Amino acid sequence: MGILEVTGVNKKFGGLQALGDVNLDVAEGSCHAIIGPNGAGKSTLLNCLVGKLMPDSGSVTFQGKNLLGLKPHEINQLGISRVFQTPEIFGDLSVMENMLIPCFARRDGSFRLHAFETVAREKSLNDEAEQMLAEVNMLEKRNMQASSLSRGDKRRLEMAMCLVQKPKLLLLDEPTAGMARADTNNTIELLKDIKDRLHITMAIIEHDMHVVFSLADRITVLAQGTPLVEDVPERIKGHPKVREAYLGEAQV
Repeated sequence: MGILEVTGVNKKFGGLQALGDVNLDVAEGSCHAIIGPNGAGKSTLLNCLVGKLMPDSGSVTFQGKNLLGLKPHEINQLGISRVFQTPEIFGDLSVMENMLIPCFARRDGSFRLHAFETVAREKSLNDEAEQMLAEVNMLEKRNMQASSLSRGDKRRLEMAMCLVQKPKLLLLDEPTAGMARADTNNTIELLKDIKDRLHITMAIIEHDMHVVFSLADRITVLAQGTPLVEDVPERIKGHPKVREAYLGEAQV
């Protein structure tokens, strides 16, 4: 039994079958990649996992708890955090101020702007925020304005904001999108470190096969909304159905 289980999930938009009988079992402590061509249903599936979309049928459970019908913030409170394609940060705030927001929200269950100044002076929250910034090698940039960061550092900040919430499962939606190769490689190493040292389970959507095969313990390939094959990376690479549908002669 996995930490995240998706069973027989279907979703239509009008006459379009976006997801057709999708099954997914994410083992605790693993990195499970979900790949496929554009329109394969990857983002639709992710949105069903985080409460942004309701499947037409099927079930989604996390540690045995039913997620369907829950709102995104309720799913987050269960221990699921999401990293978006474009880093979700507050550009007009400093790196440290960005970190204090999820620290406060985790403790309080919400975020109230009028309380922010008081919270920012709390030593325990500042210590917690600084510790997590150190975990992602961003502590020396804590006073910088977030909008001035590079794409790679914005991603590190967003991950730190997720990790300080102490998630059990991290959902990553193309975390290296728009990055130069150096930043991509740094992000790969950061994610490996997070998985191994902090023992956080991951499910990742990614088009870059270098990223997928560097991180994934298991891969599910979607094609036109339905699972094509699921296997370990070594067997996915040479699978004839996968090459025909998606990978081609991808360099890895």
